[in-house]
Amino acid sequence: MLKKHDNFIIPNWNAPANVHAVMTTRNGGVSKLSYDSFNLATHVDDDLENVLDNRRLLKTKLALPTEPFWLEQIHSNTVIEASKDLILPKADASFSNNKDVVCVVMTADCLPVLMCSKDGTKIAAIHAGWRGLESGIISNTVIALKTKELIVWLGAAIGAECFEVGDDVREAFLKKSADYSTAFKARKNGWLADIYQLARIELAHLGITEIYGGEFCTMTDTERFYSYRREKQTGRMATLIWRT
Repeated sequence: MLKKHDNFIIPNWNAPANVHAVMTTRNGGVSKLSYDSFNLATHVDDDLENVLDNRRLLKTKLALPTEPFWLEQIHSNTVIEASKDLILPKADASFSNNKDVVCVVMTADCLPVLMCSKDGTKIAAIHAGWRGLESGIISNTVIALKTKELIVWLGAAIGAECFEVGDDVREAFLKKSADYSTAFKARKNGWLADIYQLARIELAHLGITEIYGGEFCTMTDTERFYSYRREKQTGRMATLIWRT
């Protein structure tokens, strides 16, 4: 298992030894210009051959056991079991109870969330934008995993000082619970939202306390991360989890 590489982020979490997890950065690939250089998304108008080359590099560099289970992410609360019989299903989280299945989500400001059971038998990857968080993508994934004995890692997302939202976003979360008020800070023309805190609050409501990560900012860390809000036309990082 890859332990350290400048072009990848290895989660610092207390996962069982048979659970492997990685988040890519924007570095180490072949894409050009605004997609430079390790874009893994086929839907952002990057040259398709470059994206496919990057995906081949990803599989080789990480010695992945199988092709990652790519999703067509739609900012929903839909969770699906990863299966070789499904090709690019519309969903925003996938899970597996099987060995050598690679769950993956792509992001460029939204929050990637990884989960594994404490016994190392269940894994999940979640694409958690604010819409997915508000509509319960994390809760639905926990339901699909059929356990709350989980360890969670929060990957790189837009930071709390950069994520500007309107009243509608804050009110949507406050309708769920007043607890979410702590994730919003007033500013002149709206609010700053802490996407990491939004996820932590939902996890706390589920009784899940072993949570790691959440120290990144895709918006300000221009060297490592793509950011849709910063660049508009840009690539996507991938966050992957599998077990052996």
